Order: sequence, then C-alpha cells, then structure tokens
Amino acid sequence: MSEPKVQHEQADNEPRLYPEDQAKVDAFVSSGVNSVQRKPFKPLRLVFLLVAVVTGFSLLSQVIARWAGIY
Repeated sequence: MSEPKVQHEQADNEPRLYPEDQAKVDAFVSSGVNSVQRKPFKPLRLVFLLVAVVTGFSLLSQVIARWAGIY
C-alpha cells in the first residue's frame, strides 16, 4: 500500500490529504466494522450497573461471613 501524500502549508481547518487520498480514507472508514451503527453510550446505565454489582457482592460477602461464623 502506498503512503498517502500530505499537503503542507494548509490552514488549520482544511484537510491535509490530497482529494484522492482523502477519498480512499473516507471509503475505508465507511466500510466494514467502521460502518456499523451503534446505540449511543449511556454512562448512567453503567454507573447503576456498577453500583448494583458492588452492592450484590457486598451482600454476598456478608452472607458468606455469617454462614461461616466469622461475623
């Protein structure tokens, strides 16, 4: 695979690749794994899941400690 040609002396917001190289990059990004639509990330769901798992393990450890006669 050939190295893409890079244009120098461009403004900050302008692309740095030649149009044909940018077309190759765009075609690759929109194909295969990269083209799969995913659900939006929901951080609150992750927080609630982590709280539930930690609480569950804490309760389980308390039950095991009482069952073993340690607590």
